[in-house]
Amino acid sequence: MLDRAVGALGGLALGDALGMPTQNFPRSVIRERFGVVDDFHPGPDDNEISRGLPAGRVTDDTDQAVILGRSFVAGGGRVEPRAFADALLAWEERMRAEGSLDLLGPSTRRALALVAEGVSPDETGRWGDTNGAAMRIAPIGVGVPLAGIVDAVEQASRVTHHTGVAIAGAAAIAAAVSSGVEGRPLAESLAHAIDAARLGAERGSYVPGADVATRIEWALHLVGASAPPAAAERARPDEALDLVYRLVGTGLATQEAVPAALALASLYPGDVWEACRHAASLGGDCDTIAAMTGAVVGAHVGWVSVPAGVRARLTAANPGLALDGLAEQLISVRSGAASRPR
Repeated sequence: MLDRAVGALGGLALGDALGMPTQNFPRSVIRERFGVVDDFHPGPDDNEISRGLPAGRVTDDTDQAVILGRSFVAGGGRVEPRAFADALLAWEERMRAEGSLDLLGPSTRRALALVAEGVSPDETGRWGDTNGAAMRIAPIGVGVPLAGIVDAVEQASRVTHHTGVAIAGAAAIAAAVSSGVEGRPLAESLAHAIDAARLGAERGSYVPGADVATRIEWALHLVGASAPPAAAERARPDEALDLVYRLVGTGLATQEAVPAALALASLYPGDVWEACRHAASLGGDCDTIAAMTGAVVGAHVGWVSVPAGVRARLTAANPGLALDGLAEQLISVRSGAASRPR
């Protein structure tokens, strides 16, 4: 279980780092320049967000997931909204001081501005519908048993993304991670993700948007995940990436990014490296999509499945992340939650 927990957090960081240089590029540019991303690359000069970053460096996706995970551990299995908001604001200030342009997303920034004005955390997230909640939710999936995942996701997302759309997307990713950590196969975990998205959609404030659970089902069918592995109708990887990019979408919208990530995970259920490098080749918000894909697949195959050289280079490029220790703390919280009477 601990290796799968580290796999979820490490897979998130791996996908994030692979997608760092390609984020916000159209798929045509990525195909021309990289083909399918084959390794860590530095941020290109023409990428206004990631230029100047060294190869293997993670972005806001991993940083904010770690902040959320640490907040969850510090709260003994709950995220204290004001403390979490303060931690995110402090992180953004550090990033600004370092000259980074990879800062808070639109929903999080709007919510935290309201927190700073004294608005109650119960109200600040009522418009947050983009994928920020889902991108950083993997630690909740590690730290919470599947049976309690939707409640935990809503609680952790309340301050910035307390809408049905955002909670549905985050619940889907967290459920898939939690199921994987518990040792279930990915196909079963994807079914749990869809169920969690349906339940999550009933929480929080209403904002207009397509149903996340339905779009996950559609995306999985689109790439052939619901067909037998040898079926002729199963899309080839290059075709699948084009279908996800053109039809599912790879933007900031939760109902695009989450179905895209789970579709990619379904194509590479046993190989987190392949899953992440293909997700990083999608285009659009592909660092976030690859991070979610990596978290889901990594929760099923574990961190030891990733080549040792890749793990070593990722660690060297991001000293201080300490994902092993965070995973161990999250599993400890999870074990305590599982032992408590319901």
